[in-house]
Amino acid sequence: MSENTKKSSSEPPIGPSSNEDNERGRPDGGALSLPSFVVGSGTLDRLVGTARDYARAAASDNTLKAYAKDWAHFTRWCRMKGTEPLPPSPEMIGLYLADVASGSGPSPALSVSTIDRRLSGLAWNYAQRGFTLDRKNRHIATVLAGIKRKHARPPVQKEAILAEDILAMVATLPFDLRGLRDRAILLLGYAGGLRRSEIVSLDVHKDDTPESGGWIEIMEKGALLTLNAKTGWREVEIGRGSKDQTCPVHALEQWLHFAKIDFGPVFVGTSRDGKRASETRLNDKHVARLIKRTVLDAGIRSELPEQERLALFSGHSLRAGLASSAEVDERYVQKQLGHASAEMTRRYQRRRDRFRVNLTRAAGL
Repeated sequence: MSENTKKSSSEPPIGPSSNEDNERGRPDGGALSLPSFVVGSGTLDRLVGTARDYARAAASDNTLKAYAKDWAHFTRWCRMKGTEPLPPSPEMIGLYLADVASGSGPSPALSVSTIDRRLSGLAWNYAQRGFTLDRKNRHIATVLAGIKRKHARPPVQKEAILAEDILAMVATLPFDLRGLRDRAILLLGYAGGLRRSEIVSLDVHKDDTPESGGWIEIMEKGALLTLNAKTGWREVEIGRGSKDQTCPVHALEQWLHFAKIDFGPVFVGTSRDGKRASETRLNDKHVARLIKRTVLDAGIRSELPEQERLALFSGHSLRAGLASSAEVDERYVQKQLGHASAEMTRRYQRRRDRFRVNLTRAAGL
Protein backbone atom coordinates (compact mmCIF):
# COMPACT_ATOMS: atom_id res chain seq x y z
CA MET A 1 0.00 0.00 0.00
CA SER A 2 1.44 3.41 -0.95
CA GLU A 3 2.03 6.25 1.50
CA ASN A 4 -0.70 8.35 -0.06
CA THR A 5 -3.19 5.51 0.26
CA LYS A 6 -2.32 5.01 3.91
CA LYS A 7 -2.69 8.72 4.57
CA SER A 8 -6.11 8.92 2.97
CA SER A 9 -7.40 6.03 5.06
CA SER A 10 -6.34 7.55 8.39
CA GLU A 11 -6.88 11.30 7.96
CA PRO A 12 -10.01 13.28 7.15
CA PRO A 13 -10.12 14.75 3.66
CA ILE A 14 -8.92 18.34 3.26
CA GLY A 15 -11.52 19.48 0.79
CA PRO A 16 -15.28 19.57 1.37
CA SER A 17 -17.10 16.32 0.82
CA SER A 18 -20.64 15.92 -0.39
CA ASN A 19 -21.71 15.45 3.24
CA GLU A 20 -20.09 18.74 4.18
CA ASP A 21 -21.94 20.45 1.35
CA ASN A 22 -25.18 19.15 2.83
CA GLU A 23 -24.18 20.27 6.32
CA ARG A 24 -23.35 23.85 5.41
CA GLY A 25 -26.85 24.98 6.21
CA ARG A 26 -27.04 23.05 9.46
CA PRO A 27 -26.27 24.99 12.66
CA ASP A 28 -24.50 22.04 14.33
CA GLY A 29 -22.58 21.11 11.19
CA GLY A 30 -22.93 17.42 12.04
CA ALA A 31 -19.77 17.79 14.13
CA LEU A 32 -20.82 15.36 16.83
CA SER A 33 -20.50 11.73 15.77
CA LEU A 34 -18.98 8.48 16.92
CA PRO A 35 -15.22 8.03 16.44
CA SER A 36 -14.36 5.75 13.52
CA PHE A 37 -12.82 3.12 15.81
CA VAL A 38 -15.99 2.78 17.93
CA VAL A 39 -18.55 0.16 16.95
CA GLY A 40 -21.95 1.80 16.73
CA SER A 41 -24.92 0.68 18.79
CA GLY A 42 -28.43 1.87 19.38
CA THR A 43 -27.50 3.28 22.79
CA LEU A 44 -24.47 5.15 21.50
CA ASP A 45 -26.39 6.50 18.52
CA ARG A 46 -29.05 7.85 20.86
CA LEU A 47 -26.36 9.50 22.97
CA VAL A 48 -24.97 11.18 19.85
CA GLY A 49 -28.42 12.61 19.22
CA THR A 50 -28.70 13.77 22.83
CA ALA A 51 -25.24 15.37 22.66
CA ARG A 52 -26.24 17.21 19.48
CA ASP A 53 -29.35 18.55 21.21
CA TYR A 54 -27.21 19.89 24.06
CA ALA A 55 -24.77 21.40 21.58
CA ARG A 56 -27.59 23.24 19.84
CA ALA A 57 -28.80 24.53 23.22
CA ALA A 58 -25.39 26.18 23.81
CA ALA A 59 -26.58 29.17 21.75
CA SER A 60 -29.97 30.74 21.12
CA ASP A 61 -31.98 29.85 18.02
CA ASN A 62 -31.47 33.35 16.62
CA THR A 63 -27.70 33.08 17.09
CA LEU A 64 -27.60 29.67 15.43
CA LYS A 65 -29.63 30.95 12.48
CA ALA A 66 -27.28 33.92 12.13
CA TYR A 67 -24.21 31.66 12.26
CA ALA A 68 -25.75 29.37 9.62
CA LYS A 69 -26.31 32.36 7.32
CA ASP A 70 -22.73 33.53 7.93
CA TRP A 71 -21.38 30.15 6.87
CA ALA A 72 -23.65 29.96 3.83
CA HIS A 73 -22.53 33.42 2.69
CA PHE A 74 -18.84 32.61 3.16
CA THR A 75 -19.02 29.24 1.37
CA ARG A 76 -20.87 30.87 -1.54
CA TRP A 77 -18.17 33.54 -1.70
CA CYS A 78 -15.49 30.83 -1.75
CA ARG A 79 -17.16 29.03 -4.65
CA MET A 80 -17.41 32.27 -6.61
CA LYS A 81 -13.69 32.90 -6.05
CA GLY A 82 -12.73 29.35 -7.03
CA THR A 83 -11.51 28.28 -3.61
CA GLU A 84 -12.69 26.00 -0.80
CA PRO A 85 -13.88 26.96 2.71
CA LEU A 86 -12.12 24.02 4.35
CA PRO A 87 -9.61 23.94 5.93
CA PRO A 88 -9.62 27.55 7.23
CA SER A 89 -7.19 29.85 5.43
CA PRO A 90 -6.44 33.13 7.31
CA GLU A 91 -5.30 34.68 4.02
CA MET A 92 -8.62 33.92 2.28
CA ILE A 93 -10.67 35.04 5.28
CA GLY A 94 -8.72 38.32 5.32
CA LEU A 95 -9.62 38.81 1.65
CA TYR A 96 -13.25 37.93 2.41
CA LEU A 97 -13.41 40.56 5.17
CA ALA A 98 -11.88 43.15 2.87
CA ASP A 99 -14.43 42.31 0.16
CA VAL A 100 -17.52 42.59 2.36
CA ALA A 101 -16.17 45.79 4.00
CA SER A 102 -15.42 47.56 0.73
CA GLY A 103 -18.67 46.66 -0.98
CA SER A 104 -16.77 45.95 -4.19
CA GLY A 105 -19.15 43.14 -5.12
CA PRO A 106 -22.86 43.30 -5.99
CA SER A 107 -23.84 43.53 -2.31
CA PRO A 108 -23.52 46.76 -0.29
CA ALA A 109 -20.68 47.13 2.21
CA LEU A 110 -21.36 45.62 5.63
CA SER A 111 -21.09 47.58 8.85
CA VAL A 112 -18.18 46.97 11.20
CA SER A 113 -20.45 45.35 13.80
CA THR A 114 -21.87 42.97 11.18
CA ILE A 115 -18.38 42.05 9.97
CA ASP A 116 -17.28 41.38 13.55
CA ARG A 117 -20.33 39.19 14.10
CA ARG A 118 -19.77 37.39 10.80
CA LEU A 119 -16.19 36.56 11.82
CA SER A 120 -17.53 35.12 15.09
CA GLY A 121 -19.95 33.04 13.03
CA LEU A 122 -17.13 31.66 10.90
CA ALA A 123 -15.06 30.82 14.00
CA TRP A 124 -18.04 28.99 15.51
CA ASN A 125 -18.75 27.06 12.31
CA TYR A 126 -15.12 26.03 11.95
CA ALA A 127 -15.10 24.81 15.55
CA GLN A 128 -18.14 22.63 14.86
CA ARG A 129 -16.20 21.05 12.00
CA GLY A 130 -13.14 20.32 14.10
CA PHE A 131 -11.01 23.27 12.98
CA THR A 132 -9.65 26.28 14.87
CA LEU A 133 -9.80 29.74 13.37
CA ASP A 134 -7.09 31.98 14.84
CA ARG A 135 -8.62 35.45 14.83
CA LYS A 136 -5.27 36.87 16.02
CA ASN A 137 -3.51 35.70 12.86
CA ARG A 138 -2.02 38.76 11.19
CA HIS A 139 -3.88 38.16 7.92
CA ILE A 140 -7.17 38.48 9.82
CA ALA A 141 -6.32 40.79 12.73
CA THR A 142 -4.59 43.51 10.70
CA VAL A 143 -7.32 43.60 8.04
CA LEU A 144 -10.03 43.77 10.72
CA ALA A 145 -8.15 46.53 12.58
CA GLY A 146 -7.90 48.53 9.36
CA ILE A 147 -11.61 48.06 8.65
CA LYS A 148 -12.49 49.32 12.13
CA ARG A 149 -10.16 52.30 11.85
CA LYS A 150 -11.51 53.34 8.45
CA HIS A 151 -15.18 52.45 8.67
CA ALA A 152 -16.12 52.34 12.36
CA ARG A 153 -18.92 54.67 13.42
CA PRO A 154 -20.52 55.37 16.81
CA PRO A 155 -23.19 52.75 17.54
CA VAL A 156 -26.69 53.67 16.38
CA GLN A 157 -28.85 53.38 19.46
CA LYS A 158 -32.58 52.92 19.41
CA GLU A 159 -34.69 55.61 21.02
CA ALA A 160 -35.76 54.99 24.59
CA ILE A 161 -39.48 54.66 25.31
CA LEU A 162 -40.00 56.82 28.39
CA ALA A 163 -42.79 56.65 30.97
CA GLU A 164 -45.06 59.14 29.23
CA ASP A 165 -44.49 57.30 25.93
CA ILE A 166 -45.48 53.89 27.23
CA LEU A 167 -48.63 55.35 28.80
CA ALA A 168 -49.59 56.93 25.48
CA MET A 169 -48.87 53.68 23.64
CA VAL A 170 -51.04 51.45 25.84
CA ALA A 171 -53.82 54.06 25.66
CA THR A 172 -54.13 53.35 21.92
CA LEU A 173 -54.97 49.68 22.52
CA PRO A 174 -58.57 48.42 22.64
CA PHE A 175 -59.94 46.35 25.50
CA ASP A 176 -60.71 43.26 23.47
CA LEU A 177 -58.71 40.06 23.98
CA ARG A 178 -55.95 41.10 21.59
CA GLY A 179 -55.69 44.50 23.22
CA LEU A 180 -55.43 42.95 26.69
CA ARG A 181 -52.58 40.74 25.47
CA ASP A 182 -50.66 43.55 23.80
CA ARG A 183 -51.12 45.85 26.81
CA ALA A 184 -49.63 43.16 29.06
CA ILE A 185 -46.71 42.67 26.64
CA LEU A 186 -45.82 46.37 26.57
CA LEU A 187 -46.18 47.01 30.30
CA LEU A 188 -44.44 43.81 31.35
CA GLY A 189 -41.62 44.33 28.86
CA TYR A 190 -41.14 47.92 30.00
CA ALA A 191 -41.32 47.34 33.77
CA GLY A 192 -39.13 44.23 33.54
CA GLY A 193 -36.63 45.65 31.05
CA LEU A 194 -37.14 42.45 29.09
CA ARG A 195 -35.80 41.43 25.72
CA ARG A 196 -38.53 40.64 23.23
CA SER A 197 -37.37 36.99 23.11
CA GLU A 198 -37.71 36.81 26.90
CA ILE A 199 -41.26 38.14 26.77
CA VAL A 200 -42.59 35.58 24.31
CA SER A 201 -40.64 32.64 25.80
CA LEU A 202 -42.45 32.84 29.15
CA ASP A 203 -44.63 29.94 30.31
CA VAL A 204 -47.23 29.98 33.06
CA HIS A 205 -45.41 27.35 35.11
CA LYS A 206 -41.96 25.82 35.21
CA ASP A 207 -41.39 23.16 32.52
CA ASP A 208 -44.78 23.61 30.88
CA THR A 209 -43.24 23.30 27.40
CA PRO A 210 -39.88 22.08 26.06
CA GLU A 211 -39.11 25.47 24.44
CA SER A 212 -39.83 27.45 27.62
CA GLY A 213 -37.49 30.31 28.43
CA GLY A 214 -38.86 30.93 31.91
CA TRP A 215 -42.02 31.12 33.97
CA ILE A 216 -44.07 33.50 36.11
CA GLU A 217 -45.26 33.58 39.71
CA ILE A 218 -47.94 36.14 40.60
CA MET A 219 -47.86 37.27 44.22
CA GLU A 220 -49.60 39.86 46.35
CA LYS A 221 -46.94 42.52 45.84
CA GLY A 222 -46.11 41.75 42.23
CA ALA A 223 -44.88 39.13 39.77
CA LEU A 224 -41.63 37.19 39.85
CA LEU A 225 -40.25 36.11 36.49
CA THR A 226 -37.62 33.39 36.33
CA LEU A 227 -35.77 33.74 33.03
CA ASN A 228 -33.21 31.64 31.21
CA ALA A 229 -31.37 34.58 29.70
CA LYS A 230 -28.10 35.15 27.82
CA THR A 231 -26.14 35.43 31.05
CA GLY A 232 -27.84 32.44 32.68
CA TRP A 233 -30.85 32.07 34.95
CA ARG A 234 -32.04 35.23 36.66
CA GLU A 235 -35.09 36.45 38.56
CA VAL A 236 -36.88 39.65 37.62
CA GLU A 237 -39.18 41.29 40.15
CA ILE A 238 -42.04 43.36 38.76
CA GLY A 239 -43.91 45.25 41.45
CA ARG A 240 -47.49 46.37 41.18
CA GLY A 241 -48.10 49.85 39.78
CA SER A 242 -49.81 52.83 41.37
CA LYS A 243 -53.06 52.19 39.47
CA ASP A 244 -54.64 49.31 37.59
CA GLN A 245 -54.66 51.12 34.24
CA THR A 246 -50.86 51.16 34.09
CA CYS A 247 -49.96 48.21 36.33
CA PRO A 248 -48.07 45.49 34.43
CA VAL A 249 -49.06 42.79 36.91
CA HIS A 250 -52.76 43.71 36.69
CA ALA A 251 -52.50 43.72 32.88
CA LEU A 252 -50.93 40.25 32.99
CA GLU A 253 -53.67 38.96 35.31
CA GLN A 254 -56.41 40.38 33.05
CA TRP A 255 -54.92 38.73 29.97
CA LEU A 256 -54.49 35.33 31.61
CA HIS A 257 -58.01 35.46 33.08
CA PHE A 258 -59.96 36.45 29.97
CA ALA A 259 -57.81 34.33 27.63
CA LYS A 260 -58.34 31.35 29.97
CA ILE A 261 -54.62 30.55 30.02
CA ASP A 262 -53.48 28.40 32.93
CA PHE A 263 -50.84 26.25 31.23
CA GLY A 264 -48.19 26.59 28.54
CA PRO A 265 -47.05 29.79 26.82
CA VAL A 266 -48.16 33.05 28.43
CA PHE A 267 -48.41 35.07 25.22
CA VAL A 268 -50.16 33.33 22.34
CA GLY A 269 -52.02 34.30 19.21
CA THR A 270 -55.73 35.00 19.01
CA SER A 271 -58.46 34.05 16.58
CA ARG A 272 -59.21 36.36 13.66
CA ASP A 273 -62.23 37.79 15.42
CA GLY A 274 -60.06 38.42 18.50
CA LYS A 275 -62.38 36.51 20.81
CA ARG A 276 -60.38 33.34 21.51
CA ALA A 277 -56.79 32.63 22.45
CA SER A 278 -54.91 29.97 20.51
CA GLU A 279 -52.24 27.61 21.83
CA THR A 280 -49.52 28.91 19.51
CA ARG A 281 -46.73 30.92 21.14
CA LEU A 282 -46.14 34.37 19.67
CA ASN A 283 -43.01 35.06 17.68
CA ASP A 284 -40.68 37.73 19.07
CA LYS A 285 -41.22 39.74 15.88
CA HIS A 286 -44.74 40.45 17.15
CA VAL A 287 -43.23 42.54 19.97
CA ALA A 288 -41.20 44.64 17.52
CA ARG A 289 -44.23 45.19 15.28
CA LEU A 290 -46.39 46.05 18.28
CA ILE A 291 -43.93 48.69 19.48
CA LYS A 292 -43.65 50.32 16.08
CA ARG A 293 -47.43 50.32 15.52
CA THR A 294 -48.28 51.84 18.89
CA VAL A 295 -45.49 54.42 18.58
CA LEU A 296 -47.13 55.64 15.38
CA ASP A 297 -50.66 55.48 16.81
CA ALA A 298 -49.61 57.42 19.92
CA GLY A 299 -47.97 60.16 17.85
CA ILE A 300 -44.55 59.80 19.49
CA ARG A 301 -41.91 61.94 17.73
CA SER A 302 -44.61 63.07 15.34
CA GLU A 303 -42.36 65.88 14.05
CA LEU A 304 -40.38 63.24 12.12
CA PRO A 305 -41.39 61.43 8.92
CA GLU A 306 -43.02 58.05 9.49
CA GLN A 307 -40.08 56.02 8.19
CA GLU A 308 -37.66 57.79 10.53
CA ARG A 309 -39.97 57.24 13.48
CA LEU A 310 -40.23 53.53 12.69
CA ALA A 311 -36.45 53.23 12.45
CA LEU A 312 -35.96 54.90 15.85
CA PHE A 313 -37.86 52.33 17.91
CA SER A 314 -37.49 48.58 18.41
CA GLY A 315 -37.71 45.94 21.13
CA HIS A 316 -34.59 47.42 22.75
CA SER A 317 -36.51 50.66 23.27
CA LEU A 318 -38.36 49.05 26.19
CA ARG A 319 -35.10 48.11 27.96
CA ALA A 320 -33.57 51.49 27.24
CA GLY A 321 -36.72 53.16 28.54
CA LEU A 322 -36.54 51.43 31.90
CA ALA A 323 -32.82 52.19 32.23
CA SER A 324 -33.40 55.85 31.36
CA SER A 325 -36.56 56.46 33.40
CA ALA A 326 -36.08 54.54 36.66
CA GLU A 327 -34.72 57.02 39.21
CA VAL A 328 -33.06 54.43 41.41
CA ASP A 329 -29.55 53.30 42.18
CA GLU A 330 -27.85 52.05 39.02
CA ARG A 331 -27.14 48.63 40.52
CA TYR A 332 -30.87 47.88 40.71
CA VAL A 333 -31.29 48.70 37.02
CA GLN A 334 -28.26 46.54 36.20
CA LYS A 335 -29.80 43.59 38.08
CA GLN A 336 -33.19 44.03 36.42
CA LEU A 337 -31.67 44.11 32.93
CA GLY A 338 -29.40 41.15 33.70
CA HIS A 339 -26.21 42.94 32.71
CA ALA A 340 -22.85 41.59 33.82
CA SER A 341 -21.34 45.08 34.13
CA ALA A 342 -22.48 48.58 35.02
CA GLU A 343 -20.86 49.82 31.81
CA MET A 344 -23.30 47.79 29.73
CA THR A 345 -26.22 49.22 31.72
CA ARG A 346 -24.99 52.75 31.05
CA ARG A 347 -25.18 52.10 27.32
CA TYR A 348 -28.92 51.68 27.74
CA GLN A 349 -29.35 54.94 29.61
CA ARG A 350 -30.35 57.63 27.13
CA ARG A 351 -29.48 61.11 28.47
CA ARG A 352 -30.28 60.18 32.08
CA ASP A 353 -26.83 60.87 33.50
CA ARG A 354 -25.62 63.55 31.13
CA PHE A 355 -24.24 66.52 33.07
CA ARG A 356 -25.78 65.29 36.31
CA VAL A 357 -22.29 65.39 37.77
CA ASN A 358 -20.41 68.52 36.62
CA LEU A 359 -16.74 67.63 36.86
CA THR A 360 -15.78 71.05 35.41
CA ARG A 361 -17.16 72.84 38.46
CA ALA A 362 -15.93 70.12 40.77
CA ALA A 363 -12.44 70.79 39.41
CA GLY A 364 -12.73 74.46 40.36
CA LEU A 365 -13.59 76.02 36.99
